[in-house]
Amino acid sequence: MKLPSCVAVIGAAALLGSLTAAVDTSAAQAADRSAAQAADALPRVNMEATVKAAQIDPRRDDDTLTPGAKASVLLVERALRDRHLLDAKWVDGYFGTTTIAAYAKYQKSLGYTGLDASGLPGKTSLTKLGAGRFTVNHVLVPGARVSSRGAVINTRTRDMLAAAERLFGRRFALDQGSYNPGGDPTSAGTHDGGGVVDISVKGMSAATRVKAARALRQVGFAAWVRSPSQGDWPWHIHAAAISDTDLSSEAQHQTGDYYLGLNGLSGRGADDGPKVTIRTWEEYKRQ
Repeated sequence: MKLPSCVAVIGAAALLGSLTAAVDTSAAQAADRSAAQAADALPRVNMEATVKAAQIDPRRDDDTLTPGAKASVLLVERALRDRHLLDAKWVDGYFGTTTIAAYAKYQKSLGYTGLDASGLPGKTSLTKLGAGRFTVNHVLVPGARVSSRGAVINTRTRDMLAAAERLFGRRFALDQGSYNPGGDPTSAGTHDGGGVVDISVKGMSAATRVKAARALRQVGFAAWVRSPSQGDWPWHIHAAAISDTDLSSEAQHQTGDYYLGLNGLSGRGADDGPKVTIRTWEEYKRQ
């Protein structure tokens, strides 16, 4: 008579365990749904638009807003204001030098240094800034650093170069890669971060050099053919990947100037490169 009683007890315990597990699973699923609904209720910051504004706005001579970026920039600026990093009068949807400086202070408050505290929003810092306030979509990620063509670049740049090569019809040789602080002094710090390469034009005719620059621009580089008359350097193509969040401050300025029709040099002359519709790598892939 004891055996059936034990079996009954064991069976009841197993049933209770199953019911408890089911309740726990149901509760966890409900919590997940609740969290998802809460996230869906938050406004969204378009990272692509925000980073675009952070490149262009500091280079403007006026307070024109970057099209499509105002709503996202306002959310970022309000979060910076509430952290006492940005005065309320600068909460205006314009990601100018003051907002850049405030965002850099925020990045430093997270313990970031160097490229990670340049004032250009990155995925991690932007997501942390938005905790409980906004979610982030259209995320930009430069990717890991890799060795390619004898230089160090990131995977986003590598993929962009491969796409440009398909348009150009031949492989590029790099004179200089990215993440090269203290490298060629004529580069003025543009290669200190990611997204920037110098491409050899050895053996190319003038027309071929322009064709190469056009292919690079089509996939999302701010690219110019550089000549010895412009500086202390040989003929080459200088290319900066627009919206690479690892760009050095100097390269950020170049990409902003590119949007504004300038040549990316310190004199800020008119753009002398082939005319194309300006697109980022992400926009190129979506077209």
